[in-house]
Formats: sequence, structure tokens, C-alpha cells
Amino acid sequence: MEHILRPIYQERASQSETLGVILATKREETMSITDTFDAVLLIVVENAEIPIYTKHYLHEDKKMAMHVITEELLNKRLNIGIDRRIVDWIFYGKVMFDRNEYLSNLRSRLQEFPYLGRKLKTGIQFSKLIRRYLEGKEFFNRGNYFDSYHHVVDSLHHLARLSVIENGLYPEVTVWSQVKKIEPSIYKLYEELVMSTETLDKRLELLFLAIEFLIGSRTNDGAQHLLETMLTKETWTTQELHNHKELKYYSKDLEVFVEYLIEKGCIIVEPQLSKSELIYHRHYKVDREFVESQYKPRQ
Repeated sequence: MEHILRPIYQERASQSETLGVILATKREETMSITDTFDAVLLIVVENAEIPIYTKHYLHEDKKMAMHVITEELLNKRLNIGIDRRIVDWIFYGKVMFDRNEYLSNLRSRLQEFPYLGRKLKTGIQFSKLIRRYLEGKEFFNRGNYFDSYHHVVDSLHHLARLSVIENGLYPEVTVWSQVKKIEPSIYKLYEELVMSTETLDKRLELLFLAIEFLIGSRTNDGAQHLLETMLTKETWTTQELHNHKELKYYSKDLEVFVEYLIEKGCIIVEPQLSKSELIYHRHYKVDREFVESQYKPRQ
């Protein structure tokens, strides 16, 4: 397979914007990792007009895919955790070209999972957990138990990922097999949801109580990245929060997360005069002493 694709990746490697090329081949036990393709070329570039460009190839009975992705989009997907395939390709794929050890350094960063990266990833997963929990509870209160069940499953997945992240591991490679070992209580909740003989409404009621407790116990860690980021300015508008280079990764979950932290007293609403005497701009700030006392610098 490698010799068939060599002309393609060598052409890309000769271009100055190419940072690295990885070849991932299909493994029978995890064919979905390559979308059932026999081989995948992942090509990372500094910049491109299209953030991700995909092309498919055919050779005899073999099918192959090429994905050209910008460094910015790759980092976004790694931070948000929305693409398990890319993590697998980086960890287990064969490096075919590596400009200035870009891919080697990237692998090392992923394996070490630095503390700052964990804070961001924890915040993103926690914000997703808040949204899914709140939406699921609304469905439950309206008697829409199937929709509520779906949201509870998602909530448990976010809790599982948080547990893996807290232990300094990447949650995209495997999740539940890791959680079963490092935090069996969350694994047990998942088992109770899908295997219990209780009625669905009773199972959901018990799970919401358990998830609410787990959210409360994780709020301090889950909010750290957002609150520490907000210390860099006196006050923030909603748009300023969305535009921040790291907070933008929270995407649609940012505002519901901010509202949750306002309710918990972690974020303060600061009204600002607008052109109209009847309406105020809603700005946000944090109590510096509170945040600095909660998150003392690591030794």
C-alpha cells in the first residue's frame, strides 16, 4: 500500500507548507477508524484556502483516502475531542514525512497530555455535560423519556471523558474500557441505565440525581479554564468570550456554561449603560480573589 501512495505523499511533502504526512492502514478489529478504507493519508499543512480537503483513490480492489488538514483545524479537533480517528492515526499511523519533527513533537504532546491542555479539554467536556444534563432534565420533566434517555447517555459519555482526562489520559482512543478501571462508579451508572429492570422513568430519575451530584463535585475543576481565562480582562461581553482564541472551542456550549456559573456564583453579571436608558449591556466578570484562592499555582 505504501508504494502505491508514495507518488502522492511525496508530491505533497515537496511543498513548503506541508508539516507532516501520516499513513494509517485498516485494522480488521477497528475498520471504522479508517472509514473502512484500506489506507488513509493524513497530511498536515500550515495554511490552506480550504481547512480540510479530502480525495479518494482506487487501485485494483483497494480503496484509499487522503485528508489534507490545516494545523489550526487539527488543533481545534484535538482540543474539542470530536474526531477519534485523527487521534488514532497520529498515535498508531506510520510517519512518512516529518518537517522539523512536527509530528514527533505532536505525538509527544498527546502522550504527555500537558496540564494546560487538560484544563481546556476538561472545560469543554464539562460545558457539554451541563448542556446535555439540562436539556435531558427538561425532556424528563415533560414526560419525553426516550429523548431524555438519549441525553442521559450523552451526559454519561461526557462524565466518562472527564474521568479519563482527570487521570492524564486521552479519551478519544478508548473511553469505557478506561473508565471501568479508573472510575468504576461511572461505569456502574451506565450499566444501571441500560441493564436495570426498573421502569425507564425510574431509571432516569435515579440517574439524574447521580449526575447532578457528579456535576456538583466537578464544577471546581470544570470551570477552572474559563474562570482563569476571564481573569485576563476586567469585564467581558458575550462576543469577546466567543472570540477568545481558546474559549471559541466551547462553541455553542459557552453561553449555557456561563449561565450555569452565574447561578453558582462563580461569574458575576456587570450591567453597563447602553444608548437606551431602559436597557443595559450584560457584561461578565469574576472575583479575582476567589479564583486565585481556588486555583493556586501548581508547584
